Amino acid sequence: MSIREPSRRQLLRRGAALAVASVGLAAPAIAQARTKLRLGYLHVVAVDGHIWTGLDRGSFDREGIDFELHEFNTGPEVFEAMMRGELEVVSAGGVISNYLALGRGRGFLINDIEVATAQLWGRPSLGVTKLADLRGKRIATTMKTTAHIFLDRALRANSINPSEVEIVNSSMPDAVGAFIAGEVPAVALWVPFNVAVREALPEAVKLVDASAFYPQSAVLGGWAARTDYYAGNKEVLSRIIRGWVDANDHMVRNPAAAAEALQAHYRRSRPADLTEAFKAQKLYSAREWRRLYADGTVAKWLQQVSDFFMTDAGVTNAVRASDYFDTQLYLAAVG
Repeated sequence: MSIREPSRRQLLRRGAALAVASVGLAAPAIAQARTKLRLGYLHVVAVDGHIWTGLDRGSFDREGIDFELHEFNTGPEVFEAMMRGELEVVSAGGVISNYLALGRGRGFLINDIEVATAQLWGRPSLGVTKLADLRGKRIATTMKTTAHIFLDRALRANSINPSEVEIVNSSMPDAVGAFIAGEVPAVALWVPFNVAVREALPEAVKLVDASAFYPQSAVLGGWAARTDYYAGNKEVLSRIIRGWVDANDHMVRNPAAAAEALQAHYRRSRPADLTEAFKAQKLYSAREWRRLYADGTVAKWLQQVSDFFMTDAGVTNAVRASDYFDTQLYLAAVG
């Protein structure tokens, strides 16, 4: 885990906002009480793209929200930190459908559908050139995450029972490292870890990505709050939603510009890699999301992923998505 300090650009925007506050007509909107809270996240575009866009645009600042950013490698690590009381709010991928179903927090905001963020790679030199070659092989991934859901679906879609492979569970950096080192012949990962694979192993083969199973299956990533924080701070969460809406609709209207701006936060990635990562997620406008919240689609998508996780873990008394995800906060904030 690491804590991200505000960038120079963010500080300049903060200074500009404070300067505007000294102008009579703008003062009431800017002078609202500020709220500082600890936000845990993964440094992948599908998870933190809205965060950086909102910070750069001043979207959260205008709502009086100051994030103390804590970066993690995997979704389980983010949720475990929140359960220890180290975070108030988290942004993560498909793992939200696991932890929230176990009663560990309350969901209140969806970022996107992770259409092609998960990918399955094989090493021809270790006997994997196509999906059928995976039977009896070791596959590295991070369980209870988007990559794990995708791996299960990819195997079953190709008539391979997950029991016919050995899933090696570790953090994603370690899983990718094991694949590159030749310790396993296959890895189920999420973007942007594919960049490291391509650079280290030009001969590696991408067997399939999650887009092959969309729209029949949809994995949502989004935001959740610690249960006690959610209970006492719904007004703060509503302000986060309003800041997110500004960032989200900018990303939807101006995808090329938004992807280019994100480059400042992904200095190790090439522009082409960032563009690929940006396209791997499906974004909806705030208005479109409102319809999907209201008609039960969001809860249905979350529930189908929760069903996978709970069945895999043998949990029979899980919390339903309609109970662990609060749609009303979003509907009120954008209504």
